[in-house]
Amino acid sequence: MRSPTKTQLKFILLWIAATFGGFLVSLLLIEVGEKPDVGVTQATLGGLAIALPQSLIFRQTVFSVKWILLTVMAWAVITAIGVGAVGWMIPTNQSLASRLLFGAIYGAIGGLGIGVAQSLAIQQPVSSWLWIVVSSASWSVAIPLGSTVGIILHRLTHLFLGEVVGLAVTWLVVAMLTGVNAYKLLR
Repeated sequence: MRSPTKTQLKFILLWIAATFGGFLVSLLLIEVGEKPDVGVTQATLGGLAIALPQSLIFRQTVFSVKWILLTVMAWAVITAIGVGAVGWMIPTNQSLASRLLFGAIYGAIGGLGIGVAQSLAIQQPVSSWLWIVVSSASWSVAIPLGSTVGIILHRLTHLFLGEVVGLAVTWLVVAMLTGVNAYKLLR
């Protein structure tokens, strides 16, 4: 029999691998860019690349097809209403202070939208409400952090790739924060 700590660690590591791996796959499907460059179609493809591997981990506690459809729909909607595909979008602003402030705001709004949609696939009412908070908080922390890394690397190297590394940091932070909390909420 596995200890609870090993089970929790395994879940969290699988969640991180699924979420971050989905992001890496999404880079093959969509072009990272500034807000006007990343449209609904790209956000939909990116959302699918993330939701599909996540749903494989949740298959015992969450209705997987519903998770996929709702996640994809959330990414499309938040992009269509002007928040943007926050996980694939590079801020046009070069001010670190603005990136921190607007990253937290857009991250919270985007995370709220994604969390609300995904909560509809969670079968436990208390967990579904907490998931909304976890998603919003995770994105509001991860976007400013990743954006800060991105702008620093871009300034140091003068390469756009620095911004892409910043997005990777964003997704890694989101994967870690949501993974720890998903285990606690859905076990």
